[in-house]
Amino acid sequence: MRLTNWRPVAMVLALMLVLAACGDDSESESSTETTAPTSTETTAPQTTETTETTEPAVTETTEAENALAGSTVSFWIMGDTATAFEELVADFTTETGINVDVDAIPWDAVNDRLTTAVASGDGPDVTQIGLSLLPTFIAGEALMDVSGMIGDYPNLANESFPTDIMTALNPDGATYSFPWVSDTRVLFYRSDILGDAGFDAPPATWSELMDMATVLADRGSTQYGYYIPQWDAPLPVAYTWQAGGDVIAADGSIDLDTPEFREAVDHYLGLYEAGVVPTAGDWDQALGFITGDAPMLVSGPYLAGAINDQAPELDGSWGVTTVPAGANNTSLFAGSNIGVWSGSENPEAALALVDYLARPETQLAWYEAVNELPAVSAALEQLTAGDDATVAVYAAQLANSRLLPLNPAWDAVGQEVLTMLNSVALTGADKDQALADLFDSVAGIVGG
Repeated sequence: MRLTNWRPVAMVLALMLVLAACGDDSESESSTETTAPTSTETTAPQTTETTETTEPAVTETTEAENALAGSTVSFWIMGDTATAFEELVADFTTETGINVDVDAIPWDAVNDRLTTAVASGDGPDVTQIGLSLLPTFIAGEALMDVSGMIGDYPNLANESFPTDIMTALNPDGATYSFPWVSDTRVLFYRSDILGDAGFDAPPATWSELMDMATVLADRGSTQYGYYIPQWDAPLPVAYTWQAGGDVIAADGSIDLDTPEFREAVDHYLGLYEAGVVPTAGDWDQALGFITGDAPMLVSGPYLAGAINDQAPELDGSWGVTTVPAGANNTSLFAGSNIGVWSGSENPEAALALVDYLARPETQLAWYEAVNELPAVSAALEQLTAGDDATVAVYAAQLANSRLLPLNPAWDAVGQEVLTMLNSVALTGADKDQALADLFDSVAGIVGG
């Protein structure tokens, strides 16, 4: 099944991010490599230590910002980090006199809230945008092209970000959004529990993952070896990459009917068939990891913060490593941008806030607060130059990570893939029929 893509976008963002993160252009590696790289791991997690400067510095207020004092910028943030964000921007308000009204949108309400806002035009001044939704925002003209306004905001210059990142995410020479946080997926594992089971290292391959998860699941009826988030639509795409394939054909069309996608499906479903993953839809990944009921899982850097906050006594008993490999160990590059809403009546104040968020010291303070990786080159360089072993793993994984297709249809396609997998894994649907139904559904979405 081969479906025409909305607009081909070069899958180069992950590589570009890593060039800055690693600080050495010549040592970067291609995201399409098909041989299994050496696993990078650490077994000594960690209270995050990044740089001596952890609070955003207050700098001299410009005349333009003085003129905006007393105004209010509304900001939409996704998830449960509103309190941390309000603390982050407190110095911005002190410095500029611009107030920030923060509205937190729960992850399970993001799609509906943003879709409604795009349709109505009634949005905030500034919004966080997940990369999977960015093409939809641009196509729907929800974001303001600020390319003619950013000359007075030095932190928003293209060179503040890894090479060509702004071009990759802003089509046709416009400037709709700016990178804010970057993200990848790594394997979290309980080194103490693996050690008790006779394993001295985490799994480096799919087969090792299955073997180890099987042993760990035999500890008891309520214990498992691994965890698969039933809501994680990018996961089967990452498995397809790890099988040596892609969901996008050479001509830019969506192509799911490939041996590698089917291999990814078999790997995903095989973990359920082996009984090594929980089937409860409301499983709490952090709690399951902390209790040891699911001592291995793939997640992002934010999980490290949750573990350190909720279970500091586990320090030294868990670690992170690059994801297990099939043909390779390519992982997901994700993250969020921030952009000014097209209907904003206060774009100058909005851009002042975006500029503040792009300061390296602000980016590092946000990482320290919520464990979301920076997207600004200088902040990434400072972070990777430190002695935090987990950051070295994140950087190694970022060196072999890829974007999901930047396509307005892909979010719906990804949900259809996830629905198909869960129908087989959780309700016993026939796999072959479910795949055929998936291909028909995706054809309808794209052909719409």
